[in-house]
Amino acid sequence: MPQAASNPAGGVAAASPWDGVAERLRASGLRWTPQRRTLVDVLREHEGHVTATELIARCRERDQTTTPSTVYRTLDVLEDFGLVRHGHGPGGREEYHVLPDQVHGHLYCVACGATWEIRPETGAAIVDALAADLGFDVDLSHVTISGRCQTCRD
Repeated sequence: MPQAASNPAGGVAAASPWDGVAERLRASGLRWTPQRRTLVDVLREHEGHVTATELIARCRERDQTTTPSTVYRTLDVLEDFGLVRHGHGPGGREEYHVLPDQVHGHLYCVACGATWEIRPETGAAIVDALAADLGFDVDLSHVTISGRCQTCRD
């Protein structure tokens, strides 16, 4: 577990989940390259959901040598570390949730394109209902329910 670092103001800064990523990548058999550092820096500055295509573009703005294969391989390992979680958005598009605090699905409005996270209790009810009715074990991180939001319905 990373220790808190001291900050210039004299206090102790809270440890970041990103602290120690270089060492963990090395322990997983990967080198700590400038491209991986760039990806981690981009992810550190992001909250919520992002596609790999968006990540690659943001990384290339900082380091032209960033390759998609490096981004995808690193994302796989970062998912193992619990720092990102991949899921599928509207149309099956793969996206990543940065620093997920829980597994969740999404709602997608086909009229306006807005998306929302399914609340944990609602997600649990969906998972429980499908398990009880069909004996089916749902991976909620891959669930996107399409429909119309209240605003578009009105």
